Amino acid sequence: MKFFTKEVKIALAAILGIVVLFYGLQFLKGLTIFSNDDSYYVTFSDVSGLSSSSPVYANGYKVGVVKNIVYDYNPGGKIVAEMALDNDMRVPVGSRAEIASDLLGNIKVNLVLGQDPLHMLAIGDTIPGAEEQGMMSKFAAIMPAIESIIPKLDSIMTSLNILLADPALRNTLHHVEGMTGNLNATSQNLKALSASLNHDVPSMMSKANGVLDNTQQLTQNLSSVDVATMVASVNKTLENVEEMTKKLNSNEGTLGLLMRDATLYNNLSSTAASADSLLIDFKAHPKRYVHFSVFGKKDK
Repeated sequence: MKFFTKEVKIALAAILGIVVLFYGLQFLKGLTIFSNDDSYYVTFSDVSGLSSSSPVYANGYKVGVVKNIVYDYNPGGKIVAEMALDNDMRVPVGSRAEIASDLLGNIKVNLVLGQDPLHMLAIGDTIPGAEEQGMMSKFAAIMPAIESIIPKLDSIMTSLNILLADPALRNTLHHVEGMTGNLNATSQNLKALSASLNHDVPSMMSKANGVLDNTQQLTQNLSSVDVATMVASVNKTLENVEEMTKKLNSNEGTLGLLMRDATLYNNLSSTAASADSLLIDFKAHPKRYVHFSVFGKKDK
């Protein structure tokens, strides 16, 4: 009897198709076919969006997939996800797993590795899990604050519309435009002044250097003066003046007598007055004092 009958061939083809279909589905899920990946378990309180074949990343690199998800019916209601990681992957103690989603809504598991390089989790250990605080979670957390701000924003917008409709604002903006023009003109003047200063400052500095040179020369001349000799000469002159002053205040000498003796002063005054009268009479009657004749005859 022939074994490979038509019915056997159909059965073998069906079994082969089922096997291919199974492993094809595994491949489409991201599971490695005929692999010996290491299994680790993660406990979550909520796995919304997470499913079998979700990728597992460590530091942005895919290191495995979620192999299976089961619900723990024991008290606490934890959900356990089995992860199939590459057998070369080592998970340090203190690591955790977070459920994250990208902008397109794709769910993945991020392994946040611990900092202990010496102690590693054993294969089959359980890793604590959490849900990453993504953008949507953060936005939901700040929604109450946003809702409380919305009425205030409405009031602010109303006040802003009233302010913009005020003619005084347009006048103010017009004045600001004029002030801007004045500032531009002032800036141009300052620029011109700066250019003038840049042109004149070198010559001014040259003159200032000349003045400093003259001052230095004067200082050198002053330092060369014999101050001691000059002071001694001044002191000698002051002594002479003092001595002359003493003599004038005493009765010694002609000047002293003139200044101190009233009789001598009166006699000099009387003599001067007599001489003045004589001079006046001489001018009035010169013949009384001078006798002159061509023939030698005396005029009486």
